[in-house]
Amino acid sequence: MITAPLGPDSMRWSHADDCAPVRPAPPGVAMIPGLLVSAPASGSGKTTVMLGLLRALADEGLVVQPFKSGPDYIDPAFHLAAAGRPSFNLDSWAMGEDLLAAIATRAEGAQICVAEGSMGLFDGVATAGRAGYGSSAETARRMGWPVVLVLDVSGQAQSAAATAAGFAAHAPDLPFAGVILNRVASPRHERLVRLGMERAGLPVLGALPRRGELTLPERHLGLVQAVEHPDLEAAIVRHAAFLREHVDLGPLRAAAAASPLPVPGRPPPPPARRIALARDAAFAFTYPHILAGWREAGAEILPFSPLADEPPDPSAELVWLPGGYPELHAERLAAAHTFRAGLHAHARTRPVHGECGGYMALGAALIDRQGVRHPMAGLLGLVTSYETRRLHLGYRRAILAAPMPGFAAGAALRGHEFHYATVLETPDPPLAAVADADGAPVSETGSRRGQVTGTFFHLIAGE
Repeated sequence: MITAPLGPDSMRWSHADDCAPVRPAPPGVAMIPGLLVSAPASGSGKTTVMLGLLRALADEGLVVQPFKSGPDYIDPAFHLAAAGRPSFNLDSWAMGEDLLAAIATRAEGAQICVAEGSMGLFDGVATAGRAGYGSSAETARRMGWPVVLVLDVSGQAQSAAATAAGFAAHAPDLPFAGVILNRVASPRHERLVRLGMERAGLPVLGALPRRGELTLPERHLGLVQAVEHPDLEAAIVRHAAFLREHVDLGPLRAAAAASPLPVPGRPPPPPARRIALARDAAFAFTYPHILAGWREAGAEILPFSPLADEPPDPSAELVWLPGGYPELHAERLAAAHTFRAGLHAHARTRPVHGECGGYMALGAALIDRQGVRHPMAGLLGLVTSYETRRLHLGYRRAILAAPMPGFAAGAALRGHEFHYATVLETPDPPLAAVADADGAPVSETGSRRGQVTGTFFHLIAGE
């Protein structure tokens, strides 16, 4: 658990920070009872409720297992800080049943699971993938977790019940625990909203007054990273006190439920036995289940910091550069000569892979928002720019045209892309044929040169 602020120049991640393995449950064991916190739309206050609820339940002596529904790689670190246990993503579009079951069994030893939804409860892709549409409702249904709907009631009173009733009735097979009213303006406002909920037969689990100081700092990809928050522990303590004061935790705990899960199969082998992993403020976005799966399959993770000008461990068989915010640290990366020399030495005989921000750092140059060109590692010819920002967001399905670490040519991969970089040059051969969730081709195909590969999508799973 984070108990003191860490500045961007002193960030270090231990193994326990985001991928400490939780011993899997024995075959045939049902999932721990849980709840899924969702909302009609983004911006309704899910994260405030989630962090406060995780800590409030932990303060009551419960062992709480957090999860995140969907492809978010920032929120799990906040969940870890609030609950004291690693949080894992569950994604019904990108993950097959076997992987979903394997991740869910990481709750063994917990007494309750709490999952945070993405976007609105029923929001997903337009075309079903291998497993589903990727909505939070699908996650709740598969796990048997009743939904706690966080409802922003600002600007309405009894009418809020119509919205909540519609969500509760939209999918009759989806378990529904009740609602938490958010941004309540006054005691009179709360009475009016509760009256509407009572008439609709909907349980009200709590009512949160409007409190602007409980918002979390954000940047262009969402919340700032957990380790960058100036005083995250104090913020979580405030969130927990707020939840305890205004939410009835007894009925909420009583509503938790779960469904039996299929027995997970054997995990896939890791891409290498010794993996040098870039890990600092510029390279922080790897899904926790990926790293935990590598370790449990026998790999040793060797963290290093490019921002501290550290080279990858020379004994590593693979160097992996995750996504993150290289655009915020481009000048320092350009000056990290020891890091770049070590990367080049490794690439002469062994594979290097980068995803999203890591891919950009492997390229020839990165142009920042002010139009300044910074030389990057130069292992690929990619040139990216943040001077002209363009949003790239969505699920990705890739068919590899050449091998990448852990996967052979022809393998199908599932992932998610989220960045604002514009590609100016990409002279190397494409790594894969990439499409979005509806099968439409995507121009960001990744690239390869020798043993160096890169993708704009963050890997979630292979098919």
